Amino acid sequence: MSEYTAQDFKKGQPRWCPGCGDHFFLASLHKAMAEIGVAPYNTAVISGIGCSSRLPHYMATYGMNTIHGRAAAIATGCKVANPDLAVWQISGDGDGLAIGGNHFIHANRRNINLNMILLNNRIYGLTKGQYSPTSPRGFVSKSSPYGTVEDPFRPAELCFGARGHFFARAVATDAPGTVEILKAAYNHKGASVCEILQNCVIFNNGTHDAVYNKEGRSKNAIYVKHGQPLLFGENLEFGLMQDGFGLKVVKLGENGITEKDILVHDAHCQDNTLQLKLALMGDGDGFPVALGVIRDVDAPTYDDAVTAQIEEVSKSKKYHTFEELLETNDIWEVK
Repeated sequence: MSEYTAQDFKKGQPRWCPGCGDHFFLASLHKAMAEIGVAPYNTAVISGIGCSSRLPHYMATYGMNTIHGRAAAIATGCKVANPDLAVWQISGDGDGLAIGGNHFIHANRRNINLNMILLNNRIYGLTKGQYSPTSPRGFVSKSSPYGTVEDPFRPAELCFGARGHFFARAVATDAPGTVEILKAAYNHKGASVCEILQNCVIFNNGTHDAVYNKEGRSKNAIYVKHGQPLLFGENLEFGLMQDGFGLKVVKLGENGITEKDILVHDAHCQDNTLQLKLALMGDGDGFPVALGVIRDVDAPTYDDAVTAQIEEVSKSKKYHTFEELLETNDIWEVK
């Protein structure tokens, strides 16, 4: 692979509100792509509709701004037809999980080799502030003036429930953490889902404030790394232990607890039970928000299976082109 810089992937002037999380994420994506080293002309960025879906316009790669909720469908066709192309799908929580929810779960189920980015600000920003599928119960918005009476989707549950094999999470303002999971998503062969937590500064500012700055993350987040103990806190003084079928937070040194008692993260475990518990922590339940690669498991991919099937079937056929196919039937010559 050639060496690239973030500048090689930049294009145009982003037109998002000052302070929008999309700005932070775009910069991280440029940097991650440069470090991955795949040429811009071998990369495609596909989006749906929404503030975040403007992102392909700011990429010096192939790109397509599709219709609302259909990014995964278009990205699937793009990847299957061009298996050597690196395909990145960009969706917001409304675009990706509301009208696009069906495509989201089936892309995971099929395990198509896509890098699926879900920019989650828990609001419809482009259409001016309606609640989205990830808005919490009781959330007051223009479309729920007395508070929504619905429970939200939790992206990890959808991914895991659809038999997804890769799930990671980062905060938009945490550039190193975002770049790290984007590179891991690319290196995973199959459908990868990266949830990016970000604020909408106009319609839902502060929704992720607990982890939006470095100080908040040191207190309220846990960076999970495969093969390492699940420790967190400003001085790594807290850890996670298994408690029956659940987890519990413990403090090192109390009741004789040492680092040896702390669970070790296994992102490659086929059974997703503990991975899902990690992914669902946080949001006021006394547990930290899990950041990093939570699940990363190998499995056959849809696009490889389709390509292999075509090659296998082709060997047994007498025709290999459309013209040859036509000649397998009766032919009349008209004079």
